[in-house]
Amino acid sequence: MALLAGAWNPPTVAHVAMGRAALKWAERVVLAIPRALPHKAYAGVAFERRMEWIRKVAAGEEGFAAAVTEGGLFVEMAREARAAGAERVFLVCGRDAAERIVGWNYGVGAGIVEQMTEYELLVADRCGSYEAPAELAPRVHRMELGMDWEEVSSTLVRERIERSEEWTSLVPAAIGEDVARAFGAKIR
Repeated sequence: MALLAGAWNPPTVAHVAMGRAALKWAERVVLAIPRALPHKAYAGVAFERRMEWIRKVAAGEEGFAAAVTEGGLFVEMAREARAAGAERVFLVCGRDAAERIVGWNYGVGAGIVEQMTEYELLVADRCGSYEAPAELAPRVHRMELGMDWEEVSSTLVRERIERSEEWTSLVPAAIGEDVARAFGAKIR
């Protein structure tokens, strides 16, 4: 199982591309939204709307599903996936997220090396490729997206909406109208 977790504010075509690429490694890709984020609070668009977005996106993609996780850290999500029957768990992310995850201060308890005995990372290039530390390298895999999605992000969608620029090509068509309503934008 591959878990693609995020805040989904909003989901983008790059997320879909990452999920499709992850299907080369896993039988199912789960778009996951943590009930509580470990590094920030949900602001703006309501959690329920974000969940509906990922459900709609997943419904349009073969091999995709959507789920809410109780844990917000990757190791917590991996444990939930294993409890649901997954034998091998991949967490899907971009280079920037991989750097944050590996460099995160986990405080007292299991560090990243120990945590990653429970899951592997599938990392897409994002403004550069990720080079894992030697002790993690066997559990970190580069994911090929096939196109240049590095600049597409939820932040870019929101910025384009704020500037009244074209943004609809950056989000899956299945959620375009709802994203427009959520952000008070026009569909272009």
